[in-house]
Amino acid sequence: MKIRTIVFGLLALGLVALIVYRVSKNNEATASKGNKARGPLQISGMVVQPELFADGLSLSGSLEANEMVDIRSEVAGVIKEIYFKEGSRVSAGQILFKVDDIELKAQLSKAETAKNLAAENERRAKLLLEKQGISQEEYDMASADYESASAEAELIAAQLYKTSVRAPFSGTIGLRNISKGTYITPSTTVARLVNTDQLKLTFAIPGKYVSQIKVDSEFTFTTSDGGKEFKAKVYAVEPEVDVDTRTLKMRAVADNSEGLLYPGLFVNVKFPLEVVPDALLVPSEALIPIQNGKKIFVVKNGKAHAVEVETGARTKSDVRVLTGIQKGDTILTYGIMALEDGAAVNVVLDH
Repeated sequence: MKIRTIVFGLLALGLVALIVYRVSKNNEATASKGNKARGPLQISGMVVQPELFADGLSLSGSLEANEMVDIRSEVAGVIKEIYFKEGSRVSAGQILFKVDDIELKAQLSKAETAKNLAAENERRAKLLLEKQGISQEEYDMASADYESASAEAELIAAQLYKTSVRAPFSGTIGLRNISKGTYITPSTTVARLVNTDQLKLTFAIPGKYVSQIKVDSEFTFTTSDGGKEFKAKVYAVEPEVDVDTRTLKMRAVADNSEGLLYPGLFVNVKFPLEVVPDALLVPSEALIPIQNGKKIFVVKNGKAHAVEVETGARTKSDVRVLTGIQKGDTILTYGIMALEDGAAVNVVLDH
């Protein structure tokens, strides 16, 4: 019995030793295969070099006429003559149309007659006062009648003058809404006069840039067709930031002597902020969003290391990196979303 027990014991120990040996070998083989499969990953990268970067804002704005007014008559009446052509240029002070003034002329003639009579009465009363033929009170009444008659005549003369409606400034007059013989009132819009030799451009900038834009700052803009660039200069700034949008409204003026721009157009404003001679730019694909910002993989000694970075302005394809990387660093650009920190990599540099 003892011998049998000893034999079975030795066989059991041998079997256990064999199993342990096989398991150990299998683990070593698996590890070896895994290491071979996880060799250095081939990933695209680039060496960061400083370059010239013009930082700026891309904004939307709208064009407005430098001066614009609806032409109306201050007196009611029938249109007697029209002296302007629709869509034409007019000069400041030019007569645009005439309201029939026959009644006002008659009223003025009557008022002038009353004025002359009152003037004669005032003259006679003054002579009588000097000779003590009338009292001071009687002279004062004659003098008041003369002043009243003069004021009445001046009032009618002013109304008569207003029957000739003149252009308040030089510009282009639009389509007319009246014809000869139309009865108009002060509420009737005859046409619109617009000065487009210069145009106002209104736009708003984010509040964080207010210290970088001043009166007389120059910039360029394009219309929606994206063709020719035009220049403008800031001439007025709102005194406070809008509390709802956190933006600051500004107004600029642009030359339109060639007549290529029209009020009401939306434009794309390109506002330069600063020129950085040694900016570090990386492709936007190289940035990985994280909870508190962004990170970039930098290659050191054949391994990828995640580095948190602070970014600034961007272009269509690149982003300016402010902190986290330095000149000469090799960064990974593509195929990095599933990459682990410390992974071995083989970098293929972009050209």
